[in-house]
Amino acid sequence: MCTFPLFTRVTPAYFVQLFTLPVADDMRPSSVFHATARTTSRYAARGFTLIEVMIVVAIVAILAAVAIPSYRDYILRGQLVDAATLLSTFRGNMERYFQDNRTYAATGAFNPPCSAAIPVAQRTQGNFVVSCVPTATPDRSYLLVATGTGATVGFVYTVDQQDNRVTTSVGASWPTPVPNTCWVMKKGQAC
Repeated sequence: MCTFPLFTRVTPAYFVQLFTLPVADDMRPSSVFHATARTTSRYAARGFTLIEVMIVVAIVAILAAVAIPSYRDYILRGQLVDAATLLSTFRGNMERYFQDNRTYAATGAFNPPCSAAIPVAQRTQGNFVVSCVPTATPDRSYLLVATGTGATVGFVYTVDQQDNRVTTSVGASWPTPVPNTCWVMKKGQAC
């Protein structure tokens, strides 16, 4: 019966001695033992086996498959905040404009904050551009629309003079909330 001692320093020569059949010393050529020990130690000093490398690659692939989509959603949520900030700022500006002019429409030389006469650079924050959609009564109502570009393409948010917030459309992999009475900032968020 072959037993393996637990607290012995294991070397390639030890395995050769352990698994070699007992032969009389005069019958064993001296070169056999040394050649086997040399061959075993040469393989042991090379590094990792193919199986070990494949296991590590599989573990890294599994971690990447979980982490990369989560990281992308995290970055996207950070960019969607720009739409909420932009719409809230422009809504406040529209209300200030109404207090000064008693209308949301252009009066004389004064243009409302979301007018097409305002350069796009002043109506942009991050990946979103705000614009006004014409309404039936432009002097009493407005509809601000924040449209996503770049990484946030497909996301469109709106707000009106009564602070009704709507997510008009979301990215390809995001579900549209039902009822749609809020700004969706997280995947799967309900209103």
